[in-house]
Amino acid sequence: MTVKIGIILGTTRTPSLGSRIFAYLKTVLPATSVDLTWIDLKDYPLPFYDHAETPLSATIQNLTPVEQRWLTDLKAQDGYLILSPEYDHAMPGSLKNALDFVGPEVDHKPVQIVTYSHYSDGGMLAAASMVGILQMLKMLVLPTPVLLWDADQNFTAQGDLLPAVQNSDHFATRLQAAFDELVHYATVGKQQPYQPK
Repeated sequence: MTVKIGIILGTTRTPSLGSRIFAYLKTVLPATSVDLTWIDLKDYPLPFYDHAETPLSATIQNLTPVEQRWLTDLKAQDGYLILSPEYDHAMPGSLKNALDFVGPEVDHKPVQIVTYSHYSDGGMLAAASMVGILQMLKMLVLPTPVLLWDADQNFTAQGDLLPAVQNSDHFATRLQAAFDELVHYATVGKQQPYQPK
C-alpha cells in the first residue's frame, strides 16, 4: 500500500520565498516510502469561484479542464502539506479561492500547515486563518503548524538550506518531524478509513 501525499505551494507569486522552500522540500522529503505529488498553484490558473453549486453539498457542474484537474489531483492524495505565506495576516487570496472549489475530495484526510514569513512571526496568523476553513472541508488539521520565521536568509533560490544560518537546523528538524507525523496519520487513514454510520 502506497500512501500519497500532496505538497501544495499556496502562492502564485513569482519569485517567492515559498518557491525556495518548495524546492528544498523536493530535495529532502523521502520519495521512496511515500508517493509525493508536487502541487504548485501556478500550474492551476483557477478563475474566481462562481459556480452555482456549493461544493460541500452539491457536485460542481460544468468544470473547466483546469478546475477538474485541481480537484482530481487533490482527490488522489491521502494527506496534504500546505505551504503558505502570510498576506495581511491571512493566507493568500489565491489559496483561499482554490480551496473554495473543494468539497468531498479531501474529506477526513490529514493536513499539515507550514507557513513562512519575512518577519519574526513565521506566518502564525496565516496558519490560524487556515484552520477553520480546512476543518469546514472536514480535513483533519494536525495540531501544531510549522512556522518558519525570518526565513529569507535560510533558503537559497535553488532550494538549499544554508546550515550556518541561524534557525536552519531547527527548520530542517521541524519540517522532517511534521512530515513524518503527516505520513503516520495518512497511513492510518488509508488503512482504516472513517466510515460514517
